[in-house]
Amino acid sequence: MIRLLVGLGNPGPQYEATRHNAGFWWIDEAARKLGANLLPDRAYHGLVARVNRPLAGVEGPVWLLEPQTYMNVSGKSVAALARFFKIAPEEILVVHDELDLLPGHMKIKRGGGHAGHNGLKDIQAQLGSPDFWRLRLGIGHPGVKAEVADYVLRKPPAAEREAVEDCIWRSMAALEPLLRGEMEAAARLIHTRPAPPKAAPAA
Repeated sequence: MIRLLVGLGNPGPQYEATRHNAGFWWIDEAARKLGANLLPDRAYHGLVARVNRPLAGVEGPVWLLEPQTYMNVSGKSVAALARFFKIAPEEILVVHDELDLLPGHMKIKRGGGHAGHNGLKDIQAQLGSPDFWRLRLGIGHPGVKAEVADYVLRKPPAAEREAVEDCIWRSMAALEPLLRGEMEAAARLIHTRPAPPKAAPAA
């Protein structure tokens, strides 16, 4: 089961609406769904919420975390909370922006490399393991590697932001299966694409 939900991003209003903060957007929505309030916690270098709402088959609290360390040192925050509460890597879900998926697409997987994502890279180093779950929210790619750093720190056009938010909204159906450890059921919900709108009948 998942005991720690982590969303990656950068703190501060100047970054709030940028592509790199898609993980924060997801945690904000999860907090609303779970009735949780994220509050600053210096011990864990982030905004933290503890959810004690009972779920079938789930023992103990669920934690939500938005590291406030800046993306490149996200692991400092994640590892501090995980170590204190004895949360194993496989009980952690990290939600992050993904260049290799288009806006409106998302995928979940356990383990793997970091593909140059500095937030994942630092979490893997700080935990000493790549064996955590990742929910990848597509933001698209600028097409040129040299432009990636600027691209992720820019605000997406409205249509792209809406596509990411649609993914976040759809993924909330998988939240409780994730927390119960029903990962195959959660993956099916996350990977199911919405049906295209039906064409209007001819007049």
